[in-house]
Amino acid sequence: MRLSDLDILISEGEGTTREYRQSFSSSFARDPAALANTAGGRILLGVTDDGTIKGIKDSNELRARIQDIARNCDSPVEVLVERVGEVTAVTVRESDAKPVQCRDGFFWRQGAVTQKLSRDEIREFFRAEGAIRFDLSPCPDFRYSEDFDEEKYLRWLHLSGISGRPRTEDVLINIEAAEPAAGKLLFRNAGVLFFAKDVRHFFNQGYITCLLAKGSDKAHVLDRKDFDGGIVADIEDAMRFVERNTRTAWRIEALQRENIPEYPMQAVREAITNAVMHRDWFMDGANVFVELYTDRIEVSSPGGLPKGMQLADLGRKSIRRNALIADLLHRIEFIEKAGTGIRRMRGEAREQGCPEPEFEEAGFFTTVFRPNPVVRAEAVAQEAQEAGIPEVTPEVTPEVTPEVRILKALEGEMSRQALQAALDLKDAEHFRKAYLLPVLERGLVEMTIPDKPTSRLQRYRLTAAGRKVLQKTEES
Repeated sequence: MRLSDLDILISEGEGTTREYRQSFSSSFARDPAALANTAGGRILLGVTDDGTIKGIKDSNELRARIQDIARNCDSPVEVLVERVGEVTAVTVRESDAKPVQCRDGFFWRQGAVTQKLSRDEIREFFRAEGAIRFDLSPCPDFRYSEDFDEEKYLRWLHLSGISGRPRTEDVLINIEAAEPAAGKLLFRNAGVLFFAKDVRHFFNQGYITCLLAKGSDKAHVLDRKDFDGGIVADIEDAMRFVERNTRTAWRIEALQRENIPEYPMQAVREAITNAVMHRDWFMDGANVFVELYTDRIEVSSPGGLPKGMQLADLGRKSIRRNALIADLLHRIEFIEKAGTGIRRMRGEAREQGCPEPEFEEAGFFTTVFRPNPVVRAEAVAQEAQEAGIPEVTPEVTPEVTPEVRILKALEGEMSRQALQAALDLKDAEHFRKAYLLPVLERGLVEMTIPDKPTSRLQRYRLTAAGRKVLQKTEES
């Protein structure tokens, strides 16, 4: 470090990564520990709180004491001691093994202050840094065998392919769902999530909420179910909810009827499984959500991405927040262990003719799926045909008037703005909800670029079903 660098550091004042000390004292150990626990930084010895350089005597003894204090932290802190003019500068590297403890306890930087961590803050720090693993932590309140659900265990055992008649206790220990302790079985949290009779008795956040909305928001909810039968049952129940509330078209191929869902169902299942597996289980006031809207499915997982992951890493990098939960799901072939889930979701969406899933992070990690518009249109027409109902007429539904208006206004291929102007509608949201979404959902109008619903080049045109409805309307 040069004198010019020192002048800059002093002119900036104390902060999260800078600490001034006029002299060396017994409390010095707190500062390197705090900086190592935060983002690293520098301690300037010989500088007062207001930035005045008073200087400090340089000696081998001082340097040795600083290095000795850094080495005796748990874990050791890496420091570089330099002499810059009359100041001794101690550069502290951010620790890769947080939290660091010095002889006075755990400290971190809050602004320009070195602050001692409280018991709750230490616990949260350990959790946030991944030093405490939820799935591996013991659950002392769980009593084996009173709280143990043998049916769930036997089903998991069957799915895992473990053959023979192994002792239940041996299997539970072998798969790390439990561990022996004082002649008893002490269950880990992951084991409770898989095999408890009543999961929510131990973890109130242990369930999946499935929601069916009437439109594209939560203003009108048609159905809501909470599934809390354990991890395996919850994933399967959530998928049944999705299948029950989405459309499937059919085609005849080689005299065989083939069902074609409007959404990439294997990708949706992967997203639900990932949401359960990768969620932050320490967030006890939040749970996994699977939400079905007229234009999309959203799967949301509490806690966002694991530490060290960014949205740009998806499909290239894999970090498992709950490795034991992942292992128990892998054993029953609910997931692949290779971290290929995102790539498989994208690939299946493409194969099914659906837009690739979108990923969002804001406290929750959310995967958004869009339907295949062609399959949806076919499914709507087939449902009407099988039910013996005319395609969409004024007598069939009271919402037909806006639909007929937009069908009449649509000439060739038109942008959303042009359509809205042709209908003389000022409110864009009203146009989208009352006019555009209903005809898209019924398969009367289609997008010219279905892979990119929000493209600025997007245009809309009548489908064969739309032209037929328009013809019937004009004839009546």
